[in-house]
Amino acid sequence: MRRAGSRIRRQPLAAAGVLLLAGFVLGGLTAPWLAPHNPAAIDLLNRLQGPSAAHWAGTDELGRDILSRLLWGARLSLAVSVSVVTVSLGLGLAVGGLAGYLGGWIDTALTTFAMNTFLALPGILLAIAFAAFMGPGFTNLVLALAIGGWAGYARLVRAQVMAVRNREYVDAARALGASGLRIFFRHILPNIVQPILVQAAIGMAGVILAEATLSFLGLGIPAPAPSWGSMLNDARLHLFDSPHLVLFPALAVAGAVLGFNFLGDALRDQLDPRTRLELGL
Repeated sequence: MRRAGSRIRRQPLAAAGVLLLAGFVLGGLTAPWLAPHNPAAIDLLNRLQGPSAAHWAGTDELGRDILSRLLWGARLSLAVSVSVVTVSLGLGLAVGGLAGYLGGWIDTALTTFAMNTFLALPGILLAIAFAAFMGPGFTNLVLALAIGGWAGYARLVRAQVMAVRNREYVDAARALGASGLRIFFRHILPNIVQPILVQAAIGMAGVILAEATLSFLGLGIPAPAPSWGSMLNDARLHLFDSPHLVLFPALAVAGAVLGFNFLGDALRDQLDPRTRLELGL
């Protein structure tokens, strides 16, 4: 306990990030039991109600309970962020690993014609174009965001693989007759996983913002599924007469993004030996 308390004092932002994400994950996973009302239930007699004992976060223009929609929106954002980072990271590991390990013309082709092409275009614009072409939906949303985000992971993996592919332990495994796949997964990947984990944690924050952006534009999960971005879009017309419609979804997005960013910083400090030595961790 004393050691944990010492770490919290040295890294207060990390502790804040863990608490924010714990609330975010807990609210999303337990939404079916924790939500006080049906998030899609319409009650026009109680529309645009402020926070009260019956509705802790108020109601929207259709009388739907905002707190319930926030909890189900956390569930949706969590599913989208995990799915997008998994797909992007898997594609980035495959492309970046091939480019960094094999080198030569394969590296030139993958780096010049694949990674640089996608990195030259804003990821959110690619996502908007793909989502607008394919239409709204969970699968299309995940694919749209993954298309705009895999190149960053591939560039990171390529650089890390190139830094370790000629180390002594890799040469020793190659001399013993180990296959390329065994060398990559047993000797290279474990030694480059630290920066990848940090990038994945920070990438979660970017996915939540991108998902909220697409939902705000009507290109995310279709109604009546609750989404933080669509809640912000619905609240535009009531910004001044019912500000709670904007306040609570905006706080949810900001809290989740801050939590993942703080977690990424904490992982970087924890996994970097020099930073750990400086902080006394």
